[in-house]
Amino acid sequence: MKHLLEIDTKLLKNFNFLLIIQMIPLWVLSSILVKEIQPSLYDKQMMYYSVALFGFLIAFILPWRKIMWWFVPIFYTLNLMLLLSVEFIGKTILGAKRWVELPGIGITVQPSEFIKVSVIMMLGYMISRNPPPKGGYGLIVLFKLSIVILIPFFLIAKEPDLGTAVVLLLSGYGILFIVGVKWQIWVIILTIVMSVSPFIYSNLHDYQKKRISDFVGHPSYHVKQALIAIGSGGVHGNSKEESTQTQLKFLPISSSDFIFAYLGERFGFVGMSIVVLLYILLILHLLVISISHPSDYLIQSFASGLAFLIFIYMGVNIYMIIGLAPVVGLPLPMFSHGGTSFIIFAVIFGILQNLLAFKDFLKYNTDHKTSLISSNKLK
Repeated sequence: MKHLLEIDTKLLKNFNFLLIIQMIPLWVLSSILVKEIQPSLYDKQMMYYSVALFGFLIAFILPWRKIMWWFVPIFYTLNLMLLLSVEFIGKTILGAKRWVELPGIGITVQPSEFIKVSVIMMLGYMISRNPPPKGGYGLIVLFKLSIVILIPFFLIAKEPDLGTAVVLLLSGYGILFIVGVKWQIWVIILTIVMSVSPFIYSNLHDYQKKRISDFVGHPSYHVKQALIAIGSGGVHGNSKEESTQTQLKFLPISSSDFIFAYLGERFGFVGMSIVVLLYILLILHLLVISISHPSDYLIQSFASGLAFLIFIYMGVNIYMIIGLAPVVGLPLPMFSHGGTSFIIFAVIFGILQNLLAFKDFLKYNTDHKTSLISSNKLK
C-alpha cells in the first residue's frame, strides 16, 4: 500500500495540472457563447465534451512508451489508407470530398483530422529512434522525416482541403524546427517555396483563388459581417439582446468558424484580448515543456506539435475574421463549436500528459494495479 501511494504521488507530481487549468476558461466561455447562439448546439457541445473527456482518459492510461514501437507505424498506415479511401468512397459536401460515411450508422468522419495525431506520433517515434546530432539533422534524414509529412499533405490538399493540409505541413516542420535541423537547409527550403509560389497559385481551385482575391481586394460578405459585429461590440461588448449581428443571423457560421466575431460583439475588445492572451500563455507553456525535455523526443514532439497546431489554428482563424487572411474553414481551437477537432486535441493532450506523468517509469500497465518500476529505484 505504501508503495502504491508513493507511485500515485509521483504521478500527481508529474501530471501537468496547469495545462488543464489554462484551458478551462476557454471551454467555459465557448459554452456560454454557443448556448446563447443556439441552445440545441450547446447540448451537442456538452456531448462533445463528454466524448473528448473519455478520449483524453483513454489516451492518458495507455502505456505509450511501451507500445509506441508497434502501435505508431500501424496507426499511421491505417490513417493513410483512410485518407486514400476518401478518393474512392468519400462523401462530397459543398463541393469538397473530405468525409467518409461509416456504413450502417450514417455518421461521417473526416480522416484529415485523425492524421494530425498519427503524424505527430510518427515524427516523435522516428526522432526518438534516431536523435539529431549536434548541429541538427542533415538533408538525408530530413528527407526521410519529410515523407511522413508530405504524403498526407498532398492527399489532404487533393480533397481539396488546403487549409488543413497547410496546418499539417507547418506543424510537422515546426516540430522538426524545434528538434533541430541545420539552418542552411531551412534557407534552401524557404528559397524553393518562394520560387514555386506562382506555380502553386496557378494550380489552385477557382474558389481558393477567389478567397485570395477577396482577401487582397474587397472583403467577402462573411468578413464584412464579422467586422461589423466586432465593431459594434466596442471595448466592453453588448448584452445578448443587443448583439444583433449574431442574434438576427447576419453573422454567418457564428458558432464555429466565426465565433471569435461573436466574442467581440458580446464581450468587446476586452474579451477578445483575454482569449488571445489565454492562447498565447498556453502556447508558451507548451514550448517551455518541449524545451525543458531536450532528451525526451516524444515529449518534445507532442508539446511542440500541439503548440504549433494551436498557434496556426488560432492565428489563421482570427486573422481571417478581421480580414488579414483569406477565409478558410479552420476553427478556433477548443473554442469553436464542433466535435472532431475538439476530440482530436483532447487525445493529443492526453498522450502528452501520459508522457509527462510516466516519464520517470520504465514500465507500467493500463490498469494501474500492478507495481510500477521507477527508473530512480534502479540506479
